[in-house]
Parts: sequence; C-alpha cells; structure tokens
Amino acid sequence: MNAELIEALRLLEKERGIDAEVLFQAIEEALVSAYKKEFEAKTTDNIRAEVDRQTGEMRVFMTKTVVGQVEDENSELSLEEAKALSDDFEIGDAMEFQLNPQDFGRLAAQTAKNVINQKLCSAERERIHSEFNSRVGEIAAGIVQRKDRREVIVDIGRAEAVLPFNEQVRIDGYNFNQRLRFLILKVDEKKNRPIIYVSRSHPNLVRKLFEQEVPEIASGVVEIKSIAREAGSRTKIAVASRDSNVDSVGSCVGQRGLRVQAIMDELMGEKIDIIEWNPDTAEFVSNSLNPAKVVRVDTREDEKIARVIVPDHQLSLAIGREGQNARLAARLTGWKIDIKSESQYRAAIEAEILSRFTEAVEATAFDVPEPEEQQGQE
Repeated sequence: MNAELIEALRLLEKERGIDAEVLFQAIEEALVSAYKKEFEAKTTDNIRAEVDRQTGEMRVFMTKTVVGQVEDENSELSLEEAKALSDDFEIGDAMEFQLNPQDFGRLAAQTAKNVINQKLCSAERERIHSEFNSRVGEIAAGIVQRKDRREVIVDIGRAEAVLPFNEQVRIDGYNFNQRLRFLILKVDEKKNRPIIYVSRSHPNLVRKLFEQEVPEIASGVVEIKSIAREAGSRTKIAVASRDSNVDSVGSCVGQRGLRVQAIMDELMGEKIDIIEWNPDTAEFVSNSLNPAKVVRVDTREDEKIARVIVPDHQLSLAIGREGQNARLAARLTGWKIDIKSESQYRAAIEAEILSRFTEAVEATAFDVPEPEEQQGQE
C-alpha cells in the first residue's frame, strides 16, 4: 500500500506538475486533522505527522505534558502515569507518543481526504496561475475535449482551458480530439477554481503563428506593423523589413508559399493577404487594397481620409465581397478609404467643373448693369 502511495504521488507530480513535497505535506496535514476530528481535540499544536519520502510509511506523534491534575487528556499526562513509565519524569516534562493512523475512524478518514483534496486544489490553483499568467498572449497547442452550446473545453497540457463562444471561429468545427493552436487570453477564477481562457479569433493568434513560422519575424529582422482580421474569412497583415537585403513579403510567404500555407492550414483555409508596409500613407493605402490595382490615392491628413481611384474593371475587386477588402484595408491602415472607379472619378470631376462654370456664369450675369442704369449714366 505504501509503495502504491509513493508511485501515485510521483505520477501525480508528473501529470499535474505539482511538487511531490507539497503532496507529502498535504498528507501530513490531513493526518493531523484526522486526529483532531477523531479524538475531538481542542488543539493540534501537540500533534505532528510524518510520511517517509522513500517508503511511504506514515507516523503520527502526540506530545503530552506531565501535570499534577489532568484537564485535557489529549495534551496532558498525570504524574502517576508518567512515573509508571519511568521514575525520572517530573511535572512539566514532555512525553511523545506514537499513534497508529489505522486506528482513526471513517469520519477521521473522510476529514483527511477532504484536507488532501483542498491542498491539491490549492496547489493546482497556484501552479496554473504561476505557469499560465506568464504565458498570456502566447500560443498553446491543445486538443479539443468536449463542446457544448456555448463553450469548448480544450486540453492545453497539464491544464484545461475554456474557449468562449465569442472567441470561436465558425469553420473550425471543434471535433473531439481535434488538434489546434490557441492564443492564451487570460487566467481568471470561477467558483474558486482557476480558468484559462483561450481564443481562436483574436488577431494576435495570426501574429504569433507568423512569429513561429517565419524566423525573420522571430529574430526581429521583419516587423509586423499591423493586422486586420475577420476570423474564418480573411486577414490582412502589414510587414516591413529592417534590413534592405531582406524582402519582408517574400520572407512571410516562404519558398513556394510554404510558410503562409502552413498558417492558412492551421486557420482552416482562412485567406491571408501579406502587405508591404510603407511610411508614405498613399503608398501604404494603395498596397493595402491588394489584390486590386490602384491608379491614384489622394489623402486628407486632417480628416485621415484617403480617396482611391481604381480602373473600372477593378472596382468590385477593390471593394471586395460585401465590402470586406475595403473594410480590412481601412482597419489595417487606420484611414477611412473612399474608393471610386476612373469613370466615376471623371464624372465627379466633370460635374465639379460644370458646377464651377455655372457659378461663374451666374456671377458674371449678376454683375452686368441693367440697360436703364446704363442710360442714366449717359
């Protein structure tokens, strides 16, 4: 039994990541609590328990003080009883007895079990906070365990995590035993239990996936400037190189597109547009509308509005299905983007010229003197 106890504690240490010493201390505390419950002791200050770390043997010791008149049998011993053991004992001396844990009743055993469970929960809570608080914002590989109407429970290694409904992506599926990578959002508590919240829809999941797949990003040679994402559909990511000899877009795409394809596969086929960032706003806005080709960009710095002109046949491509391409480009750049085709632009220019001409004609007509006024002047 003791050998099985040691093996169980070592296995628990390996699987849960809880130090075996913490578990041994929990058992010792449980034995002391069991004694107090069994014998209805007022205090446990005179009780100590030991568990041999090698053999698993459990021992409980009780210290009693020699007194003239016993008031508490759990902590005091009469002088007569002490003298029966040895003539050397005097009032005020202390004597330690070894108790047999097997003598404890069912109620005491249940108390010991509760104490051990509380200690395990406390140790587990501290371990999760210590391990995962430092990993917030990082990626964790996980296996889907179960799914209900609102949440998905994921095993992320030595801990379970919760994927809330608003952090899920429709196309992921979340089937039992499905392996995915998740972004760790935060560690919280619910009903005194630690809960790790993860996400599959957060834009930073894409950022972290690129850091893992692209060495140039991990090393800092290529920098991710901004990300705009509509999870499950499309992502735009703007990158810039700190080294003129390194192509930022090419580094992210990889040879034959292997790097970006690996990320798209992890995101279940979500499309990714890799955009070259440019300090020139007009150039950056133009790049952000990829794959559409842009003819001209006019910017108004005070209102952060960019008017973009595209060829007629590129208008629908620039706007995208349900406006998605233009919407992501605006979020990527931080600018409001007004897209017009060349024919719309020409029509607007012609209408503006005509309006100005009409205003000029009307102003000229207003300034011409009436005939009677001219005669009066003569």
